[in-house]
Amino acid sequence: MAIEKLARKAGSGVAILVSAGIVYEIIAAACSSPQTTEINAFARADTLMKWVYIGEVQAALFVGLAAYFDPHFAKEYIIGGVLAGGIMHTCYVHAKVAGLANGGPPSEVYG
Repeated sequence: MAIEKLARKAGSGVAILVSAGIVYEIIAAACSSPQTTEINAFARADTLMKWVYIGEVQAALFVGLAAYFDPHFAKEYIIGGVLAGGIMHTCYVHAKVAGLANGGPPSEVYG
């Protein structure tokens, strides 16, 4: 295998991890965890989901910038970002639906 092909393969993995990592970090910084969303869905589901959407927009901007400024790995940045964004979005939607359907004691006192 040529050195160039090996370097391309190694760089691709790093780019995918960086892209996925930034999506997870930005969404986590913008909102509570899926577990908190599920536990407190009755009182805060809409607010929590609003921040998931805001985090997704922020993440998309950063992934887009990374792809633009590093076009050699643009595909990998986008793949990592889309995969991580899709997984996290699905987790939060599931948490909201499960929390609203199953209720349970919240982790917060409302008053």
